[in-house]
Amino acid sequence: MNPLTEQEIRAAFVNCSKGEAKRLSVPRDLAERPWDDLDFLGWRDPRAPDRACLAVELDGRPVALTLRSPAVTPGTRRSMCSICMTTHTGGVSLMVAAKAGKAGQQGNSVGAYICSDLACSLYVRGKKDAGIGARLHESLTLEEKIERTVANLAAFIAQVTA
Repeated sequence: MNPLTEQEIRAAFVNCSKGEAKRLSVPRDLAERPWDDLDFLGWRDPRAPDRACLAVELDGRPVALTLRSPAVTPGTRRSMCSICMTTHTGGVSLMVAAKAGKAGQQGNSVGAYICSDLACSLYVRGKKDAGIGARLHESLTLEEKIERTVANLAAFIAQVTA
């Protein structure tokens, strides 16, 4: 993923108002992020534990979403992320995005089970460990897993923007 600036991220939000995008917390450490290993940038808002955001480049332009999710709580149930297919014990949350445009203004939303820390790209590449049994054995190459992760995220964003 190409590095994004704070201004690019704020301008890329599709499911909130410009005023809301201006008030959202954006990571201060953008320059230190491992951009070469990221398929998307995901973060939790430290001022609002139930809010998460993600930004991705689709068709050459940045797109960002604001998501609602319960605060991360340790659990005992094993769940699978619908984006990267990593299984976690207590590390997957239902993240809900308001739909873009008029549908979102009417209260419509779309949800997906996503890694609570939004580190899908790092799990797929083996740069972050989710524990024993987190990555099921697959015959896919790393490139194919990355393509699947990007396609799953693009499908989720398409539901939000439809």
